[in-house]
Amino acid sequence: MRVKKGDTVLVISGDDRGKMGKVLMILEDKKRVIVEGVNFIKRHTRPSSKNPKGGVLEKEGSIALSNIMIYCPKCSSPTKVNYKILKGGGREGSSKVRICKKCGEVL
Repeated sequence: MRVKKGDTVLVISGDDRGKMGKVLMILEDKKRVIVEGVNFIKRHTRPSSKNPKGGVLEKEGSIALSNIMIYCPKCSSPTKVNYKILKGGGREGSSKVRICKKCGEVL
């Protein structure tokens, strides 16, 4: 997965095109993500002990992975992700990091 929990992403298609938000959850098996403040759905609930009045609850729905792009804070634009292996010392030896294809900054 090129997207991780906590990444800032931009929605590039659909009703919420142009909105930005933070990734809250990744549904890897369905290839979908839940983004904060995007794609609200309404859930009608009956009265219960948790919600004694019932009513309509709004929460974020999932979005297909193909409809979002990672937002690079350095170049202030949506970007594709590239990978780079950093040579380092220690027991692990090296680490794989995600970088911005436009500016080369580590995401």
